[in-house]
Amino acid sequence: MKKIYIVIIAVLLLGFIQIWNYSKSTTSQLFGDLVHRVDTDEMVVALTFDDGPSTAYTSYIVDLLAEHDVKATFFLTGDEITRNRAQALEIFKAGHTIGNHSFTHPRMIFTTPSEVAHQVDDTTAAIRSLGYEGEIFFRPPYGKKLYFLPRHLEAKGITSITWDVDAERGEDIATYTIENVKPGSIILLHVMYQSRETSRQAVPEIIEGLRAKGYRFVTIPELVKLRRG
Repeated sequence: MKKIYIVIIAVLLLGFIQIWNYSKSTTSQLFGDLVHRVDTDEMVVALTFDDGPSTAYTSYIVDLLAEHDVKATFFLTGDEITRNRAQALEIFKAGHTIGNHSFTHPRMIFTTPSEVAHQVDDTTAAIRSLGYEGEIFFRPPYGKKLYFLPRHLEAKGITSITWDVDAERGEDIATYTIENVKPGSIILLHVMYQSRETSRQAVPEIIEGLRAKGYRFVTIPELVKLRRG
């Protein structure tokens, strides 16, 4: 009998590990549309920033992108849009794309349907309150999703956006990014908080290095348009 219990526990543990690993997949989800990169021959790449807006670093990154004539996609949280509305408007008025990154940035794996609706819909409302009229894409916090989140997004007609280049995985962020980008890549970066100074410093080098290789920077809507034909 003891062996049976051991086997049951082992099977349950294995199942949990498989569910956990699937929940953080950047290439697939149970329902709806997910884009982690676009298969294209065009030398285009999308630069995306998660979190914020913050009062400390929004102007810095917006000015930096303007200096390099780059339009990016900012996946913002509803809570920070509400608290830092002036900075959210700054991103919007600079012509960047704004995406939905949930309201309070939870790991949305075993989240209830009502909480999923709050996290997604209230953030969409916060983005629309800025005057933003474009399609709103969703990036799951930590890249995690399982059942209720993708089901809700599918019902709302919202496309999930992940990434194929996690720039901060490399010891040298710029070098890692430049070496791993392919045509149609989506780059993930975090630049809104004090702890992300290394990432902020890497942005100009990433832009210059990829342009030297012939890449052109596009927003997520522009990249997805290539996929949709």
